[in-house]
Amino acid sequence: MTHLRHPEAAAPETKALSQAEEFDNLNRLVAEYRSENDDRRAAADPLQAEKLARMDRAIDLCMDRIRTLETKGRRPALGFGEEGVSLAALEHKGAFESYLRSGETQALQRLEIKSTTSMTAPDGGYLLPMLTEESVLARIAGLSPIRSIASVQAVSGSGLRKAVTPTGAQSGWTGDAAPGNAVQASAFVALDFPTGELFTQPAATQAMLDDVAVDIEGWISSEIVRVFAAAETTAFVNGNGTNKPKGFLTYPTLAQASWSWNNLGFVTTGAAGAFAASNPSDSLVDLAHALKAVYRQNGTFVMNRKTQGAIRKLKDTTGNFIWQPPSMAGARSTLLNFPVVEAEDMPDIAANSLSVAFGDFQRGYVVVDRIGIRTMRDPFSTKPFVIFYTTKRVGGGVQDFDAIKLLRFSV
Repeated sequence: MTHLRHPEAAAPETKALSQAEEFDNLNRLVAEYRSENDDRRAAADPLQAEKLARMDRAIDLCMDRIRTLETKGRRPALGFGEEGVSLAALEHKGAFESYLRSGETQALQRLEIKSTTSMTAPDGGYLLPMLTEESVLARIAGLSPIRSIASVQAVSGSGLRKAVTPTGAQSGWTGDAAPGNAVQASAFVALDFPTGELFTQPAATQAMLDDVAVDIEGWISSEIVRVFAAAETTAFVNGNGTNKPKGFLTYPTLAQASWSWNNLGFVTTGAAGAFAASNPSDSLVDLAHALKAVYRQNGTFVMNRKTQGAIRKLKDTTGNFIWQPPSMAGARSTLLNFPVVEAEDMPDIAANSLSVAFGDFQRGYVVVDRIGIRTMRDPFSTKPFVIFYTTKRVGGGVQDFDAIKLLRFSV
């Protein structure tokens, strides 16, 4: 039996590991975990179960460190460099920073008079400079698992209305089609994706605002990224669609055998709140093949950390583990050779839970961003702190009900 020292009992590291060293460490941890898993005794052994759980946590922590290193490596700058940036953009940056630090608005108002682009939000406050907004959205995408695999549509209005054909895209050869064979209006349905207002209220002291060494714009942008990424991810999975995105798990579901439009199809594991005792990985294969080939080639599994931990133990009929760790920087762990996205808002395994999703989320789910992130400076409400009431409008929902399938832990 292979033994792994408890990670909390290990000697403290004197320096952070490089990305290559972390990958070596991950491969070692996975190999030891699999050896221990293969050596499980038939009778339930609570000590061995606890040891496997500790090893599972060690793998998760290692993968978290790898993701952190990757995020730092590809994080776009929130500031502006001198090269390749227009004078207007630099002036906007300076004027916006003056507003953040002191509340002075004259510079922003002068720029707005000269520019064709509005810098004032309709209901008060000022919009972040465009390049700063782009950087914020890019960083949110790096932290928001569903946004990273969904399609993203920017709009200038209150939402998105999209026409779709539930029976599939209509096509034909013009030489073979008479005018009477044109697609009828009844073949289309309209889907509405309204945006809801997401807000955060970072606070700063006046001393912090007066300190020229503090990057105020970078600070407020980092606060926006952290809070907005967590809130919108929850909504993309479980949102009820009222003043927020509609999460894909909140749509009606039907067994895949009787699937119809406006529902998400599901397959079952064959056991309540668990994988089947015999050939447990078969249900994941069934889930992958419930998706049409045109969607499956871009398929991604979505689940939370606990579910991924349970799946790490499963093998296919030839005795090979179906879950594999990421093999290189920027890669994801894979399941049945499809990438796995970890979303903590997915439910834990329980009776009748929909704990695993698989689909082409690029075609199946749309994120709608209204252009413009607004910040309103408020030095009065919580003296002596200055509050920056910051809002962003975002929506989302399923746009192709045939592109996402679910795994239900039931008979």
